[in-house]
Amino acid sequence: MNTRRLLGIATIVSATALPAWAQQATSTIRGTVRTQDGSPAEAVSVGLKGRPQGAITDSKGQFVIDRVRDGEYSVVVSAVGLQTTEKPVTVSGGQPVTVDFVLAESAQRLREVTVQGNRINKFDRKQSVDVNKMPLSNLENPQVYATVGKELLTEQLVFSVDDATRNAPGLQKMWDATGRGGDGGAFYAARGFVTQSQLRNGVAGNVTGDIDAVNLEKLEVIKGPSATLFGSSLTSYGGLMNRVTKKPLDTFGGEINVAAGSYGFHRVSADVNLVDQSAPADEPKTLGLRLNTAYTYEDNFQNKGYTGFNKNLAVAPSLQWRATDRLTVNLDAEIYQGRGTGKQFIFLYFTPAQLGFDRADKSPFDYRRSYQGPGLIQDSRSTNLFGQVQYKISPSFTATTYLTSSHSYSNGNSAYFYLTPSTADFRRRHPELPAADNYLVRADQSTDNSQKQLWEAQQLFNGDFRVGSLRNRVVLGLDFLRTHSDINFVGANFDTVALASPRPVLDQFNGATMNAVYASGGGGRYLVTTKSNTYSAFVSDVLNLTEQLSVLAALRVDHVSNTGGLFYSPVAAYKQTTFSPKFGVVYQPVKDRVSVFANYQNSFNNLGLYLAADGSRPLARPERANQWEGGVKLDAAGGRLSATVSYYNIRVQDRLRLLGYSPVTFEAINAQDATQRSQGLEVNLVANPVRGLNVIGGFSYNESKFEDSPEDVNGRRPNTASSPYLANAWVSYRQPEGALRGLGAGVGGNYVSENRVQNANNNVFKLPSYTIFNASIFYDQPKYRLSAKVDNLTDQQYWTGYTTMNPQKLRSIVGSVAYKF
Repeated sequence: MNTRRLLGIATIVSATALPAWAQQATSTIRGTVRTQDGSPAEAVSVGLKGRPQGAITDSKGQFVIDRVRDGEYSVVVSAVGLQTTEKPVTVSGGQPVTVDFVLAESAQRLREVTVQGNRINKFDRKQSVDVNKMPLSNLENPQVYATVGKELLTEQLVFSVDDATRNAPGLQKMWDATGRGGDGGAFYAARGFVTQSQLRNGVAGNVTGDIDAVNLEKLEVIKGPSATLFGSSLTSYGGLMNRVTKKPLDTFGGEINVAAGSYGFHRVSADVNLVDQSAPADEPKTLGLRLNTAYTYEDNFQNKGYTGFNKNLAVAPSLQWRATDRLTVNLDAEIYQGRGTGKQFIFLYFTPAQLGFDRADKSPFDYRRSYQGPGLIQDSRSTNLFGQVQYKISPSFTATTYLTSSHSYSNGNSAYFYLTPSTADFRRRHPELPAADNYLVRADQSTDNSQKQLWEAQQLFNGDFRVGSLRNRVVLGLDFLRTHSDINFVGANFDTVALASPRPVLDQFNGATMNAVYASGGGGRYLVTTKSNTYSAFVSDVLNLTEQLSVLAALRVDHVSNTGGLFYSPVAAYKQTTFSPKFGVVYQPVKDRVSVFANYQNSFNNLGLYLAADGSRPLARPERANQWEGGVKLDAAGGRLSATVSYYNIRVQDRLRLLGYSPVTFEAINAQDATQRSQGLEVNLVANPVRGLNVIGGFSYNESKFEDSPEDVNGRRPNTASSPYLANAWVSYRQPEGALRGLGAGVGGNYVSENRVQNANNNVFKLPSYTIFNASIFYDQPKYRLSAKVDNLTDQQYWTGYTTMNPQKLRSIVGSVAYKF
C-alpha cells in the first residue's frame, strides 16, 4: 500500500470520526486562587460540587479542571482549616471558562494551616511544567519522574541539592563535586548511566561545586533518555536532574535561618521577599523581588592530622515584572563561590591480586586519616544568569522566550591519591621507603584559571486547543546552545608514602611544596579548548483521544557544529545532524486516579571522528540509546496516595569498541559496533495514611551489561553503572492540632547494594553494601522553627565511587533556628 493511499484512508477515518467526537464536546475550567492579601494559594483543592472532577492549585495558585461537559456547575475551593468558597459556572459549546477566587484567609493564615499539618500528602507534587515542556499532571505524563520539594528538605534539614537526591528513587551519588571548572558538580548514576545536575528551570544551568538548596523550590529527577526535548549535551541516557528555583511571591515576608553542628559546621541563610506596595492588597503585584542567600562552612570529617575545609557562598536574586495581564518577565541569577580542600578520592590502578584485597572495607587505608598537609586549596565559581519572557498570545496559546548564560571557573590545587602495591620492582625503585604491603602515590591535578561557558536561547510556543472534541497540548521549540571550554589542567605526582607514615611525612604534601614542583618545571599541562554550536528544533503533542486515553508524539532535529580544538590532544572539527523521536500512551481506567502508561524515548551522543583499524578517520555515527518503558501510576485515596511502578529496557548501540592503540601516535583504535543494555524496575511512593503522618519510599533494580565489547568486559556490568539495588524511605509525623501542634519527627534512610567499581576479567573491586539511617525533630510555628537532625545515625563507614573508593562522612549532628516574618 503506497503512502498516498494511506493518507487518503487516514483523512476519511478522521473526517468520519470528528462528528462523533463533536457530539461529546468537553471544555476546561481554569483559574487562580489567591489569599486575601494577594498571595497565590498553593496546594488548595478545587473541585466540581457533587462530581469527582477536580485539581490542586500549583505554586502560582493556578488550577485546571479538564474534560468538563456542557452544563451548570458549582466550583468549590476548600482546604482543611479554611473557609470553603464556591462559585457557579456555566459550560457551553465546549468553550473554556475562567473563574478566579479570593480566599477569606490571609497568606499568614494559609501558612499556619500548612504548619499544622492539614495539607494532604504535602510531599507530593502532582504536576510539572518542565518535564514535558508543558503543564501536565503526573497521571497524564507517560514519562517517569520523581520530585523532591522544599517541604521535605525543610523537614529533613537538608541544605544542599546533593543531599536532597537521597530522596529520589534510582539515583545514586558516585563522586562528590570536584569544584573544577567544567566538571559539572557531583556525579550520579541513574538507570546504569552517569548523570549530573546541569539543568535549571528546564534550560542550561551548569555548576562546579556543591549546590546550595537555599533557592530550590523542587528538584525534578526525570528518568530515561530525554534528548527529544532537552537535547543530548545536558542529559544522559539514564535521565537528567532539573533544579526548579524559587520565584517572587505577592506578599512581603521571609525567613532567617542559623544552623550549627558537627565538624565545625555553621551556616546562615536568608529568604526575603519584597513587593510593590503601591498595588492594592487584593491584586497581584506588578513588581516583585526575592533574594535567597546562604553562607556555609564545614571541616572535613577526616581529622586525623590536617583538617580540610569547605566554605561556600550562594546568592540568588529573582525579579518578576508583570507588565500586563498577558506579559510577564522573570530575571534571576544564581551565584556560587566556593573555597576549600577537595575530598580524598582513592584511585585503583592495580588489580586486587596485586593489592592484596578486593573490597574497600578490607583495605589498609585509614578511614579517618587526612593524607595531605595544609594549603592545597581551590577556588571555584559558578554564575548562572537567567531571563524568561512569557506572553499570552490568546487564551489557548503562549509564547515563552528563555535566555540563559552559565559560566564556571576554578583555580588552585586538587589532591589525588593512588593505592599501589609493594611489588619487587617497586621496592627496587624506592629503597628509601619503609617496608609495607601498600603505598600511596600522592598527586595534584590543579586547574589554572579554567573556565567553561554555556549560552542558551530557547523559544517555546505552547498551545492548548481542540480540533473537534480532540484536545491538543502542543509545544513547538527552537533552541540554540553554545558550549565553550577553556580548561587548563596542571598535574604532577608529588611523592609516594607508606600508609602508616608519621604526620610530618604526610604534611610534606602541601600547597607550598606542590607549587614549588610546578615552579621548577615539574608536571605537565593538559588543555581542553573546544567549542560547539548546537541548533535544534522540536515539536511535541499530547492528544486526548478520549477523556481517559491520550497519546504523545514528539520529534527533535539537532545539528551540531563542533569547531574542534584540544581535548588533551588535537580533535578534528565536524558537523552532524541527528533526529530524536519520542512516543507515549496513557490510559486511565479510573479517571484521575489510575493511569497505565508506556513510552519510547531516545537519546544520542555525537562522538566525532575516530581512528579505525584501516588507518582512516571516519565520522562516527551518533551513538544512540533507545528505551521502551511501561508501568502504572496512582493518585488514590483522595490524593493521599501517589505511586509509580515501571519497567524499562534501554539499548545503547553504535558504541566505540576499543581494538588497541596505534604504535605511532598511541591513539586508541576503535570499531563502532559495540552495544550496552540496561533494564530494570523502579517504584516510587508518596503517602499520607492519616492526618499528620507522611511517608515516602522508593526502590530500584538495574541490570546493565556490555555486549559486543572488548573481551575483558563483554557480558559484564559497566564499572560506572553503580549498584544494582537501591532503596530509600522517610517516615515523619507532625502533630496537627492541640497544644503541641507543629511538633514533629522523622526517620528514614538509604540502602545501597554492592558496587563493583572495577569489573573486568581478573580485576573486580567492590564497595560493600550499606544502609544509612537519618533522623530529624522539629517544632514548626508561624513565626519560628526549631530543628535538629542526625545524619548517619549508626556512624557507619561506607564508600562511594566512580571507578574509585571514596570514604563518606561519619555521624553528624546539626541544630537550626529559623525566624519567619
